[in-house]
Amino acid sequence: MLGEEIVIDSPISSGKRGHSSPSGDFSVMEKDPDHRSSIYGDFVDRSGRVVRAGISSKIDSAPSGTHYVGAPMKWFMRLTGEGVGMHVGILPGYPASHGCIRMPPDGAKLFYDNVKIGTPVEITGI
Repeated sequence: MLGEEIVIDSPISSGKRGHSSPSGDFSVMEKDPDHRSSIYGDFVDRSGRVVRAGISSKIDSAPSGTHYVGAPMKWFMRLTGEGVGMHVGILPGYPASHGCIRMPPDGAKLFYDNVKIGTPVEITGI
């Protein structure tokens, strides 16, 4: 928004039950065009083949001969120290993330290109 005028908007998918997105006033703390999750991703073998998908690095143990690869979070804009941010993601039409605000690629890129570190972000109605 610029004053009371909507300048950019986008459909989103917010946090699912048990991983709800935070509400309140935030500011963009970090921008990373090719960010990867440090918590959610896959275990892959040396050839890059996914051995176990959709894991949590905080809960799951890597099978022998595999390593962790974080889920891609293209056009990431961090909002909290705990890792919640806005980024490209799947929008199934209902809350589905682990707390982040997912956007379609074009929307996320538009936001990414137009916000700066320190840009205020208000999350309501989630």
